[in-house]
Amino acid sequence: MSSTTQASATIAAVPYQTTLNAASHQWIADEPAEVGGGNTGPTPMEMLLASLGACTSITLKMYANRKQWPLESVHVELQMTTGDGTQIQRKIALSGALSDEQRARLLQVANACPVHKVLTGSVQVDSTLVEPVAG
Repeated sequence: MSSTTQASATIAAVPYQTTLNAASHQWIADEPAEVGGGNTGPTPMEMLLASLGACTSITLKMYANRKQWPLESVHVELQMTTGDGTQIQRKIALSGALSDEQRARLLQVANACPVHKVLTGSVQVDSTLVEPVAG
């Protein structure tokens, strides 16, 4: 199954502060003050982890809702370590009167969320230069 998702990022006069747009949403990315940013938003790496956390939570809630399982809430803690390769630690807390079998199945489902698949699959990024948009 193929799908296309679009987003844009623009940086201008404020050091490292980047305006992000996707569909009708707009938000800010930035860098911490200690590296010259204004700390007005999460870093790109924090957003990457937050994307995995959001996708995991949403996927689990959707699955449990379809199965009519008593999943009350999902809390995902993420930590990324880089160096020789990249390691992401994801800890998932599930609240609700779930059986051991349901919890085990939800862990399998978490590993199948779309962002998890992108991060663990083959990714190709093609970059080209284009003319700036006037305005």
